[in-house]
Amino acid sequence: MFSLSVPLGKFVRRVSRLRGGGSALPGLVVEKIDPGFMQRTLSTLPHGVAVVSGTNGKTTTTKMVVELLESQGLKVFTNRTGSNFTRGVAAALIGDVDWRGRLEADIAVLELDEAHAVHFVNRVPPRYSLLLNVLRDQLDRFGEIDKTAQLLQHIASKTTGTVVLNREDPRVARIAGTLQGPEVLYFGLDDSLLGTFPSDDELRAGPGSPVPAVPQRPQADVVLRRVGADDADFEYDGVTVTTGMKLRGVYNIFNAAAALALARSICGSGAATADHGTLLKALSEVAPAFGRGESLTVDGLPLDLVLVKNPSGFRLGLKSFPSGGYATMIAINDNYADGRDMSWLWDVDFDSLRADGVDQVSGSRAYDMALRLQYDEVQIGAVDTDIPAALADFIRKGKGKPKRVFCTYTAMLAIRRELSKITTVEVVS
Repeated sequence: MFSLSVPLGKFVRRVSRLRGGGSALPGLVVEKIDPGFMQRTLSTLPHGVAVVSGTNGKTTTTKMVVELLESQGLKVFTNRTGSNFTRGVAAALIGDVDWRGRLEADIAVLELDEAHAVHFVNRVPPRYSLLLNVLRDQLDRFGEIDKTAQLLQHIASKTTGTVVLNREDPRVARIAGTLQGPEVLYFGLDDSLLGTFPSDDELRAGPGSPVPAVPQRPQADVVLRRVGADDADFEYDGVTVTTGMKLRGVYNIFNAAAALALARSICGSGAATADHGTLLKALSEVAPAFGRGESLTVDGLPLDLVLVKNPSGFRLGLKSFPSGGYATMIAINDNYADGRDMSWLWDVDFDSLRADGVDQVSGSRAYDMALRLQYDEVQIGAVDTDIPAALADFIRKGKGKPKRVFCTYTAMLAIRRELSKITTVEVVS
């Protein structure tokens, strides 16, 4: 059915992009004038909708799932801008549908913020859902961590086909016991890697402190057995396979197990099953999503961007991207998209930065970050709340050295914007 909402949405999208406006604005317009647009459009997809949610890793995991499915010949719609609210999905749809509102795709794979996913699944029940983890993140928005777990449980309850859960996260694994109807699959870790991924309770517990009991670990569809410098071992169907990996960071590799589990489920639900050689080749070629371990080139040397937004993510970032031999910058903002409560910085151990120090600290909460580093006796080169000025100073003083920037979400966007003036930065439209 032809609707004026699509031409109007496309017009708003074009004007918004010309003026440098937000990517979600066309979605807001369409939601107001045609509330049924998203549900009507997505209901036509042969393989339905897959939702990816959780505290950490949504963007990179969604990117992996998309590329794995495309390697199997499926045409995939996704909200690639990273706008993971409902109106962001609507805005991405406006960009992909034709003027009659028809979407040429086999399946939609959507990254959704935990809270907004609840509203989405009430309107568009997904056929598949992948739930990654529950960690303390933006408690000013969600309150207690158990509230976040409840949001993910609601997503699972609305899923009509298959729910893929993180076996190693107790709050996520327990969701299985609340479900009636959908198939439940798991992704997991080899015992030797469990210490690398502590649960939120384990991360906060002091020596000897009790943590909630972990349910007996069920059989996992995909298990990450080993993480190497540029490869990894995964086990599924009783066989362990080794594949090269462009992705760096142990957390990204663990999420690759999650992506494999979801892609295998989707490809196995139709007449044809996955070609595993092609699937692994595609996985080996996935590059980091923007800002999530993304490596840019400045003055002929790498500059890595590492997104951090909670204690576990920062801890894993420091472990995955050691500071030795690199000039280091940390940029911390407290805008709404970052979370306003920065007290979580005190739950991160920064001892690993002590040997080489931090060359530059920036962002609206630069002085909070600097104070935290001082308590861990980490030497600081400079502190400047102005991100463009701080970045320019960091690049100038670090000339001749590879660089790494740990940054919150809006700080990452500001840094990419500045870097686009001096180097090639992937444009996410």
